[in-house]
Amino acid sequence: MSSRNSIDRRRLLLGAGATALAAAGAPLRAAEPRSGRETFSVRSTDGTMLVGEAKGDPQAPEILFIHGLRQSRLSWDKQFADETLAGFRLVRFDLRGHGDSDKPAAPEAYADADRWGDDVAAVVTAAKLRRPVLVGWSLGGFVAGGYLKSHGGAQVAGLNLVDAVTKLAPELLTPLAGTFARTTTSHDLAERTAETAKFLAACFHQAPTGPELQRMLVVNGMTARAVGEGFVKTATPDLEPVFKAYAGPILLTHGRHDRLVRVAMSERIKALHPGSRLSIFAESGHSPFYEEPARFNRELAAFVTEVARG
Repeated sequence: MSSRNSIDRRRLLLGAGATALAAAGAPLRAAEPRSGRETFSVRSTDGTMLVGEAKGDPQAPEILFIHGLRQSRLSWDKQFADETLAGFRLVRFDLRGHGDSDKPAAPEAYADADRWGDDVAAVVTAAKLRRPVLVGWSLGGFVAGGYLKSHGGAQVAGLNLVDAVTKLAPELLTPLAGTFARTTTSHDLAERTAETAKFLAACFHQAPTGPELQRMLVVNGMTARAVGEGFVKTATPDLEPVFKAYAGPILLTHGRHDRLVRVAMSERIKALHPGSRLSIFAESGHSPFYEEPARFNRELAAFVTEVARG
């Protein structure tokens, strides 16, 4: 048999194996040698397919990154590329309605905190995480709270809440956030497009430019309109009791110039949770992990190391 025929047969067998795994509902993985990352996909309890990727030693302390509204797993590129976090197992995924994950059409698919929690549980299982630190940015903080509400905190080593939404309350969110909740879900395509671009700009004090800005605009445009429509109708607008009851450590990170989530949101969690720490980033808006990545990564690495030592 020729070398070319052998290669073709090998590809055929690999493809057949992947098809069988998908039919069985098992997480699919595809190695990416150049980046050292593994991609995976997994179905949540309601059948929604979630796509993610992992990097680093599976035996190292684990960090699961959960992005914000209208963003994607690419939000964490400055963490995945930084040597400061090279000694950890890093996992990130696209929330339902975002990026490469499935986008249910009904707003109800995004209104239940327990569904968001089930998504995190599915990713934890698919990525074979033992006891990760959850890093929840903005909506990602609410999603992390949904996981604690429905699955408890025993399997969570710690929380890093980054400009996180933990309670939907006018006094904790800015008027601009309330405006965007309406305009970025408009059924008028022209309005929705323009307001989505404005929303992205409002996420930063130190704004991205060039190719990075272009990519973020594309990602924001990929997000299902139903996400925002459903989220604001959640039957569980207040997750503060969940974070108060959580027994593990919490690191709160917040940009001083956040135009969407008031610092008071993080201050309330600090007051409710004894031993939690609040770190204010003086040169950041809503996205300190992007705007001041060196400091953010140092503080996250120190937090995860401290947690791992017990």
